[in-house]
Order: sequence, then C-alpha cells, then structure tokens
Amino acid sequence: MRRQYRAEGVDPAELAGEPMEQFGRWFAEAALAERNGGLYEPNAMVVSTADADGRPSSRTVLLKAYDADGFVFFTNYESRKARDIAVNARVALLFPWHSMARQVLVTGGAERIGRDETARYFRSRPHGSQLGAWASRQSTQIASREELDRAYAELADRYPPGAQVPVPPHWGGIRVVPDEVEFWQGRENRLHDRLRYARVADGSWTVRRLAP
Repeated sequence: MRRQYRAEGVDPAELAGEPMEQFGRWFAEAALAERNGGLYEPNAMVVSTADADGRPSSRTVLLKAYDADGFVFFTNYESRKARDIAVNARVALLFPWHSMARQVLVTGGAERIGRDETARYFRSRPHGSQLGAWASRQSTQIASREELDRAYAELADRYPPGAQVPVPPHWGGIRVVPDEVEFWQGRENRLHDRLRYARVADGSWTVRRLAP
C-alpha cells in the first residue's frame, strides 16, 4: 500500500517564531478539517514513555489544552504512563494527521499540573466520565468486564446525575514541556518537509530543516 503525497510544502520563512504558535496554526487547520469531515479527532495524540529500564510503551490520549508552556492531557496517576513518567520524565508526543499528510512530533519533559487546574477540568467533564475516573484502576489487571461495570454502577448509585463527584486524588493532568517540536509535511516522491524547532540555553528557539 502506497500513497503519493502532493501537498504544498512548508516555507521556513513563514513559520512562527515559537513552536507553540506554529502548532496553534496547524491545529486550527486540523480542527477545520475535522468540521468538514476530513479528519477524526485532531486532538488525539500518541504518548510514548519509557520505564526505569528503558522499556518503551505508547498509547493514544486526547490533548485537552495547550499554551506557551506545553501540551496537557489527563490520566490516572497510577497508570503505566504515569508510573513511567515518575521515574523517567522524558516523553514523546505524536499527532498523526494522516488525511492532511501531516505530523507533529514533540519531545520534552513531563510534569504534573496543579490540583486547582485539574479540578477545573474535572468539573467540566461529562458526569459519566467523572464516574469513570473513579471506577477504573487504570493499567491494573481485573477479572472481568462485569467487575468494571459493577464498580461503575455502584458509583452511579452513590453520585446520581446532578451530584458533585469529588476529584479523585489519584487522577490529574500532565503537562509536556517541549524542547523539540517537528512539523512534518508529506511531499511527493517521499521528499517530505521536516522543520524542527529546538530550544536553546537562553530559552529561545532555533529552526532547522531535516532531510526526509
């Protein structure tokens, strides 16, 4: 299976001065593509971590916020990815916008966000998702689906719609603070455009073109 990419290229002279601003431009275009039916969940990103022994693992999560400081997602702090981050804070993110022949690749350090910020986001979640954060002991082995459904049903009885669900102490946000961000645009003949921002010692950014 092979597809020939024919997208327009990326002109380095037109890039934003900082990667998060450039990400905002591309994300807005991806969101527009989603509204037009050409892309599914542009905020889906692959998070890759490694444990203390260097064993890697990847999973898809949803980006819930981004700003000049980085990219934020939410998870159970007892999950595999959070345990990995606790011993090795170096992570990678990948936004695979296949229908646009684009990728954004991020490497950086991960850190927990504040509890107030976590609580604000938790309150904005649908009621069922709030209960789900309590019902699932993420990444642990369970005996059956029925065990999970039973835990959820018990919580639904305790916290019916309209009741305030407390924020789980084991659940919260993680911010990935980038030190490299690559913008990848597919081009014909596999001669893709790859423009990578790298943070330098004074906090500013350099941009370099990479061979495809």
